[in-house]
Amino acid sequence: MTRLFNDPSAFAEDAKAGFCDAFAAYVVDVPGGVVRRRRTRAGKVAVVVGGGSGHYPAFAGIVGPGYADGAVMGNVFTSPSAAEAAAVGRAASGGAGVLLTTGNYAGDVLNFGLAVERLEAEGIPARYVAVTDDVASVGKGADGRRRGIAGDVPVFKCASAAAEEGMSLDEVVRVAEKTNERTRTLGVAFGGCTLPGAEGPLFTVPEGRMSVGLGIHGEAGIEEVDLPSAAELARTLVEGVLGDAPEGVGVEGARVTALLNGLGNTKYEELFVVWKDVARLLGERGLVVVEPEVGELVTSLDMAGCSLTLTWLDEELERLWAAPADTPAYRKGRLVQGAQEAEDADGEDGSAGAVRSDDEAAADAEAPPLSAGPADEGSRAAGAVVADALAAIADRMAQAEDELGRIDAVAGDGDHGRGMVRGSAAARDAARAAVDAGAGAGTVLQAAGDEWAARAGGTSGVLWGELLGALARRVGDDAAPDAAAVAAGVRAGYERLGELGGAKPGDKTMLDALGPFCDALDTGVAEGQRLREAWARAADRAARAADETKDLTPKVGRARPLAERSKGTPDAGAVSLGMVAQVVAGVLADR
Repeated sequence: MTRLFNDPSAFAEDAKAGFCDAFAAYVVDVPGGVVRRRRTRAGKVAVVVGGGSGHYPAFAGIVGPGYADGAVMGNVFTSPSAAEAAAVGRAASGGAGVLLTTGNYAGDVLNFGLAVERLEAEGIPARYVAVTDDVASVGKGADGRRRGIAGDVPVFKCASAAAEEGMSLDEVVRVAEKTNERTRTLGVAFGGCTLPGAEGPLFTVPEGRMSVGLGIHGEAGIEEVDLPSAAELARTLVEGVLGDAPEGVGVEGARVTALLNGLGNTKYEELFVVWKDVARLLGERGLVVVEPEVGELVTSLDMAGCSLTLTWLDEELERLWAAPADTPAYRKGRLVQGAQEAEDADGEDGSAGAVRSDDEAAADAEAPPLSAGPADEGSRAAGAVVADALAAIADRMAQAEDELGRIDAVAGDGDHGRGMVRGSAAARDAARAAVDAGAGAGTVLQAAGDEWAARAGGTSGVLWGELLGALARRVGDDAAPDAAAVAAGVRAGYERLGELGGAKPGDKTMLDALGPFCDALDTGVAEGQRLREAWARAADRAARAADETKDLTPKVGRARPLAERSKGTPDAGAVSLGMVAQVVAGVLADR
């Protein structure tokens, strides 16, 4: 298990601080992650990778010449926020555009997609690519809905090499998408991983058994089999990946690169034993293996297990895969001396290519300042109510953390309670600071939403941030909002969340509680009820709807591969939304 930590809730931040000190020649700390110590040279596309922490050497360990320009790092197994992804992208940008790329997880897709919107709004061209290599998470032919696991490595590497060659943003995106289309992975586990400070692993594997088809965020596999020999495991991995080979690439005579990846608690010697048989089996199938990698590439804290990744190469991808790189955890070949000398010479006046200090890097990551106009007195009073409600929400989430984590762990990674605590506490503090500064209700809500998303990360963080933001835009700062404005704002938030995540009623998400809440609130307001009365009835309906999600099976998000396990357990996001609605009802009743 993970034994060494100080404050478990600060594990990711502490690890990043130590990493940045140890590899200060390569990277510099910026809010939300790290970027190369040198500014990106003019005319080069910046490749920014990322996701939750707990996967080292992914993602910070691959930042350096020939590989990534920056890495966004969320809490353990939790997506970074959109603000953090945008900050790293901003700091990495050299003027030719930014490619953001992650594994295909709901929180990452939402947050990095929003980061693209923010960067574009600031005049920085940006694109996003999600890696979808896991053959076990969704059936054959559904590549776009698959998880991204160790296939991150070839996709990130080839895209980064394309950027180093000077390709345009569109061309770098093309390379990333092509590499992803040609990459497949299958993983197995012999034991689960343990979050820092947790009493036990996120899942267990019985003695003498093996879990097949695991995820890298502590998700169990889709089936258990008897523990095989190394040769038998090699056959399982090879047959599993080749059985889902991309269309049109062939097998006999095809050139591939292969990665045998350790997940954190499997010794290198064990991996080499397995690789011996993997290499033999690939050769027997007529594949030519080019520059394979064996070792820890994308881990899952202390999980015992491994995965096999194959990427079918063409001439372009083989050249990019073989291109040199020099990073803290990944080195290949030798960088061309002339190119390095040019980079050294570039930017002696502080421009692109120059070595930057910690303070300069932090300034590079800063978002443009926001300005808010004067607020109406009634709106300021409403803002104080919002702050009181958020304080009560934060208290309730702290009480419910263990319960929400337990519910989420049934078919997810168990981090929902922790994320709700972090997000609501940050929103509470931001709201109080905005009220003290004389802000109106809209600005208070927007400040709270931004901080909720920034501190919680993950899917719930971005959804709550966008929900509060939609409400903020509808109520504004010009006057005390009436019941109709509040109802319209919540409805706008519901619609925004559906657009972002692609979820629909019945998909077993927080929308299955929020939708009935909106319907009940709209009805109450239309009937002339006061806000506190309409909200109280809507909150009761949301709580009932959240409980009813126990009869549903998830169709989106991280729980989808383990859908049947979730039957009989309500959705954690729906449950927490019901709790929040009821807390706010109590605050409104007191007022």
